[in-house]
Amino acid sequence: VFALIVFACLVGEGYTNLPSSHQLFCIFNHNEDACRYGIGIGVLAFLACIFFFMVDIYFPQISNTTDRKYLVLADLCFSGLWTFLWFVGFCFLTNQWAWTQADDVHIGADSARAAITFSFFSIFSWVSEVVVEP
Repeated sequence: VFALIVFACLVGEGYTNLPSSHQLFCIFNHNEDACRYGIGIGVLAFLACIFFFMVDIYFPQISNTTDRKYLVLADLCFSGLWTFLWFVGFCFLTNQWAWTQADDVHIGADSARAAITFSFFSIFSWVSEVVVEP
């Protein structure tokens, strides 16, 4: 859910333009990479959650213990990786937001803050996946 919120905030109001121009730019210090990173990890995290949810549904029907072991390890490794990527995303978005000029932000400041906040919450949700899973 947090990944979906980050994605929605960045797609919805993460890009803006100046009143005198029609060209869109990223609200995070005009850094397109900040918006792309947030959107990318948000979409991939959401799709991965759907995939691992489907794996969890079919997990009791898997009789091969080797396959079960590899699925659990894949889930743990992915959760660990995604914890790190959300931490990097939080730091990146926060840094770019700190360097953003107040004159450039007309609309979308709340969405930018929400994307930062929910990327921070995502760190703990993915860490809890690693800690609780075994």
